[in-house]
Amino acid sequence: MRSVTTADGRTLNVNEGGDPNGVPVLVFGGTPSSNLLYEPHLRDAEEKGIRLVSYARPGYGGSTRNEGRTVADCAADVAAVCDALGVERFCVRGISGGGPHTLAAAALLPDRVVAAAALAPAAPFDAEGLDFFAGMGEQNVEDFRAVLEGEEAHLAVLEREREELLAISPEQLVEVWETLLGPADREVVRTGRIAAFVLESALAGIGESLWGWFDDGVAFTKPWGFDLASIRVPVLHWQGEQDKFVPSGHGVWLSQHIPGVDARLTPEDGHLTLSERRIPEVHDWLLERWSRG
Repeated sequence: MRSVTTADGRTLNVNEGGDPNGVPVLVFGGTPSSNLLYEPHLRDAEEKGIRLVSYARPGYGGSTRNEGRTVADCAADVAAVCDALGVERFCVRGISGGGPHTLAAAALLPDRVVAAAALAPAAPFDAEGLDFFAGMGEQNVEDFRAVLEGEEAHLAVLEREREELLAISPEQLVEVWETLLGPADREVVRTGRIAAFVLESALAGIGESLWGWFDDGVAFTKPWGFDLASIRVPVLHWQGEQDKFVPSGHGVWLSQHIPGVDARLTPEDGHLTLSERRIPEVHDWLLERWSRG
């Protein structure tokens, strides 16, 4: 773990793993999350010669809040982190709430990002022709509705959900996320491994402050600050058709609006299955694009 100072004086908490001399891949965690890296992903990275880098987005896990941030603002933070680590060119991958940030880095840092993999990212809130809430689990619908209602309602919902997360074991996530888990996700949560990591990462991010979670939610409901059509680097987009965290309609919409995207909309996947089962394939895809220069 180390801290990086941004140009405007904020601190970002950074974590690394895998092969320290390998191909750099910057990882965006979901919402809420921290900079923790999942042990199976670390093992795969070490075996394949990948250097994983993750930072806690502003407001999470000891990183200084950047009030009013947009999705696009992450590009400057990514550049600051990679500059501090001496990394000029790199790949990016992110899941769920990390997905829009992955796309922002691809769009806004084209001279540095070699390839990007966005797993189950939400589409823009104002996406034309998309019913944003269709197929979404009730808990996430409630969260987004609270964002739209205003700061007081938004914070009240997040406070309640944090207290729930603090009070449960990984095995109890099946109950807490009842409206969000389709059959595929329910199966992987019951194995315990991914549930334990998701809970640990979330609590590391929000244990001391809710502002990272709060600011993510606000950023997702306002303009992202960049144009998807401007993306020119290779992008892998993966969406499970059983996903109720970010429903499959988002994946269909994004697959039609990211230029040249390699879109994989898989019927056997949900949301959490992508982290549990698909990262080795994602790493292989990124390495192949890296080898092409």
